[in-house]
Amino acid sequence: MVTFTGTITSFSILTALMKQLQFLLFLLLCSMGLFAQTLGGNTVYNFVTQPNTAQLSALGGVNISNISNDVGMAFQNPALLRPAMQQQLNTAFNNFIAGIKNYSLTTAWYLNQSKTNVAIGINYFDYGILTQTDASGNVFGTFKPVDYVAQLLFSHAYHNNWWVGSTFKFMNSQYAQYKSSGIAIDIGLNYYDSARGFQAGLVVKNMGSQLKTYTNGIREELPFDVQMGFTKRLEKAPLQFSLTAHHLQTFNTLYNDTAFNAAYSNTSNNANFINQLVTHLVASVQLLIDHKVEVTAGYNFLRRHDLNAYTTANGLNGFTMGAGVLFKKIHIRYATGFYQQNMFHQVSLNFNWKGDGL
Repeated sequence: MVTFTGTITSFSILTALMKQLQFLLFLLLCSMGLFAQTLGGNTVYNFVTQPNTAQLSALGGVNISNISNDVGMAFQNPALLRPAMQQQLNTAFNNFIAGIKNYSLTTAWYLNQSKTNVAIGINYFDYGILTQTDASGNVFGTFKPVDYVAQLLFSHAYHNNWWVGSTFKFMNSQYAQYKSSGIAIDIGLNYYDSARGFQAGLVVKNMGSQLKTYTNGIREELPFDVQMGFTKRLEKAPLQFSLTAHHLQTFNTLYNDTAFNAAYSNTSNNANFINQLVTHLVASVQLLIDHKVEVTAGYNFLRRHDLNAYTTANGLNGFTMGAGVLFKKIHIRYATGFYQQNMFHQVSLNFNWKGDGL
């Protein structure tokens, strides 16, 4: 009788998981047809693609498989939420390029009755005070543009190794008299085999629409993205490697921005197969020392391509790095990266807001 009950329970879990996977595949297929061309700055609310926490920035800015005790990482894949993140708070500040300031806050809790992880978070961008002019350059005054995205996240375990999550987003932009808002959802999947140190993730991101348009009721597309990633921790060394692929809904991620650099030849019209392939990838490595210190490095191929205008020093475009010190009650992480001759500096803190250890 015990064996029979266990078999029924396992079958029920598998059935529920398959239903979730079928739903995820259905959303993926529908969305690919609707949003396959949203590339090259032709979408709104692109700030939602920016990393909200230092660990993610150090990993190259895109990572949906790296499982750590950092609730901020779930901002990009809700399936990374875990019960161990109960009452954890992640707060981050990014001193970005050109005086842009980025503030982020994420916290989570665990609902015992429904065995569901829940998190809320916000990622806020302050662009400072800018001069407002007309097309002829006449100054009318100043304005303060801001963007933010607020998120509500859920995750649930369907087996020892499988997690499914969803994110509901509200996005808002204010640029002087131009204001817009929108809603979107993400659907995420995570697989974790602790015995083999293998982690995998799949996310379908930013399926939604504008609620209020900037001007004339013209609706613009959201930055739809399909991402898949893998993380592998070595058995006999304190290292783990990640490889993440983004924009899987379309092969050619490159585009011609003639308004910026009409003479630059490394664009979608003449990029070869290898260039188009690798610009989907973000690679990273993380050194973990006794669960107390992290050292991270990442490389974003598409970011390097986009920043490598031949008229400017290419240097270390696309490279990111960071470090973390993990105390019992607080985790402190720092990340930096290169944007031609500029660098960003991001710091994040993780702690339990009830004072418990992490």
